[in-house]
Amino acid sequence: MRIYDAVWLHLDPDLFQGLFIKQSNNRQVMTEIWVKSELSMIEQNLKVTLVQTDLVWENAEQNREHIERHIAQITGSDLIILPEMFTTGFSMKPQAIAETMTGPSIQWMKAMAAKKDCAIVGSMIITENQRFYNRLLWVNPDGSVAHYDKKHLFTFAQEDHEYTAGNAPLVVNFKGWKIAAFICYDLRFPVWSRNVNGHYDAAIYIASWPARRSAHWCSLLQARAIENQSYVIGVNRVGQDGNQLDYDGHTMLIDPLGEVLLHEMNHEVVKTVQLSLSHVQGVRERFPFLKDADPFVLNNDVLGSDA
Repeated sequence: MRIYDAVWLHLDPDLFQGLFIKQSNNRQVMTEIWVKSELSMIEQNLKVTLVQTDLVWENAEQNREHIERHIAQITGSDLIILPEMFTTGFSMKPQAIAETMTGPSIQWMKAMAAKKDCAIVGSMIITENQRFYNRLLWVNPDGSVAHYDKKHLFTFAQEDHEYTAGNAPLVVNFKGWKIAAFICYDLRFPVWSRNVNGHYDAAIYIASWPARRSAHWCSLLQARAIENQSYVIGVNRVGQDGNQLDYDGHTMLIDPLGEVLLHEMNHEVVKTVQLSLSHVQGVRERFPFLKDADPFVLNNDVLGSDA
């Protein structure tokens, strides 16, 4: 009876009527429908773990070991999110520390994803075809990988001198969710993040965002959530890097109304939160302003990758 009570609160009106018709014919069929209804509601929720961590400057092995200790404490998560350049810190020396797509760090990500039976997201310095990329990697527990190369390179740090910019957005289909993924400086450019026709339900921004501009980070994350009617997850690092830049985190989860659900700063922390797809859908149904947006498309179509 307990499972019926749990499902009763979520039943669709059409399904509700159908249940009574089937009850008179076959009680077992009705039970199966109720169980499937509850499973459907469970799948609409997504458990996401945000890892706000310090990083060892330009030392991938030590960073993997350190982050693995964070990951060891995580249970029951669907998705683990790490900061930008989590293996090295925000370095402009790719020639010395870049890895390939078959290198030790991506193999480590695959091992962690398999061990925890969840997806893992983070960016690292990748070399490919004699070029260097600040590449976000989405690694699934089955070992499959989707990636996004940072579009907006931080010219103030001459990132554009060392790395090649990407030109294709990434939206991953994952457990019934559509999730867009971006890197740090991308946050300042709303056109790149625009949620055309509600194409995504949540957006991830992973960053190495300095403490002295943290007010911009916090405000822009809220703006992206409100204007795109989606969850926004911002994961930043803490500590000090090899250039003596300080980072104070401000890792955040913001809902489609712009409400801050999680805000962590100044320390290492691992937090798991639950996102509700029905909340996203409800907000858009009650206040459907996206349909009034100006006609607009990117030069490159927003691409979806099954995960």
